[in-house]
Amino acid sequence: MRRPRFFYGYIIVAAATLTLTLTNGAMYSFGVFLKPLAGEFGWNRAMTSGAYSLFLFILALLYLATGRLTDRLGPRVVGTVCGVFLGLGYFLMSQVNTLWQLYLLYGVVVALGMSGGLVPLMSMTARWFIKRRGIMTGIVVSGAGLGTVIIPPVASWLIAVYSWRTSYTIVGVIVLALVIAVAQLLRRDPGKMDLLAYGEDARDGGRRKASSTQTAGSSLREARQTRQFWTLAAICFCFGISLQSMMVHIVPHATDLGVPALTAANILATIGGTSIVGRLGIGLTADRIGSKTCLAIGFVLLTTALFLLQIVRELWAFYLFATIYGMSIGGLVALESPTVAELFGLKEHGAILGIMVSTSIIAGAIGALALGRIFDVTGSYSAAFWGLTALSITGLALSLVLKHLPSLRHGNI
Repeated sequence: MRRPRFFYGYIIVAAATLTLTLTNGAMYSFGVFLKPLAGEFGWNRAMTSGAYSLFLFILALLYLATGRLTDRLGPRVVGTVCGVFLGLGYFLMSQVNTLWQLYLLYGVVVALGMSGGLVPLMSMTARWFIKRRGIMTGIVVSGAGLGTVIIPPVASWLIAVYSWRTSYTIVGVIVLALVIAVAQLLRRDPGKMDLLAYGEDARDGGRRKASSTQTAGSSLREARQTRQFWTLAAICFCFGISLQSMMVHIVPHATDLGVPALTAANILATIGGTSIVGRLGIGLTADRIGSKTCLAIGFVLLTTALFLLQIVRELWAFYLFATIYGMSIGGLVALESPTVAELFGLKEHGAILGIMVSTSIIAGAIGALALGRIFDVTGSYSAAFWGLTALSITGLALSLVLKHLPSLRHGNI
């Protein structure tokens, strides 16, 4: 194995970051489209947000497959195929006229496209970096935050100037072209290019050492037999339900309280911007003190933000909420991949990570639909927000009892 002057892993990080900027930015713009869609066709919020919930359910199931496919085929093949589905899905959203079309195109086709994103890219990054894994994963997932800063406000502006149909057409064309192009730069692990991962020692038989590092740890079957696996899955559920449901309903909630639509989109953008700080800050901190402690820090911030949301009425308070919430969610998302590597190694990292991310997304699908239903019944999000707060406190408690597997406690995997 060789160690070149310029490490290709940084190209991997840049490509993965750009991909998540495009894909997740487009995904989190759904809340901006919610009211225009519902208003044009006379759908209530539960009916409209149900498409997003279906999208999340199917995406969660697909991540179970794309995590394994990335382990076997690599992210370039997975990313290219999924990029085609994603671009076409958003482009065809501009032609929606009935509710079943919305559910089919967004719930199924866009989900197929999105499944080539987060799990394959985070698993790939974990394989390229032994040292600096936390900060590099943080940089990659910061792309999702950057996309949330850029795309929802742009989509809101396009809707105001043109229409929601034109907005979806533009998003579809951009995603189709760029995601497929960037996917050609991706490689599953450094061994595919006869390289060492960052932090591996080239001495003492580098090829053998690199190979053993990439295959060390627990298989999915072995991991499922541990308490740590199920504890981490519960933790992912507790923050996933808040992440996805809030990204759908925070804009409608703000506009219900009199915040203009474009300003409400900027609140969503603030969440995205501050999530970058959380992803990078907690990712860097995890390299120094470990993922377990950082999980607790993330849940403390999340609980604080959700408590604040109960009393938010003024615009400045919405921005304060968005700042704390964005930092917490950004950090927790960034910790998923390093925590899986820290607990279970790299042997079947993509498959295990796929289950954790799928659990988070299924929770979000439940939450997005439940929040819409609670609002339709009660005319308020209050009860739903208190429920999210209780789950955040539960996640904090679980993160405090999470322990490393004895076999990997001292490993550098």
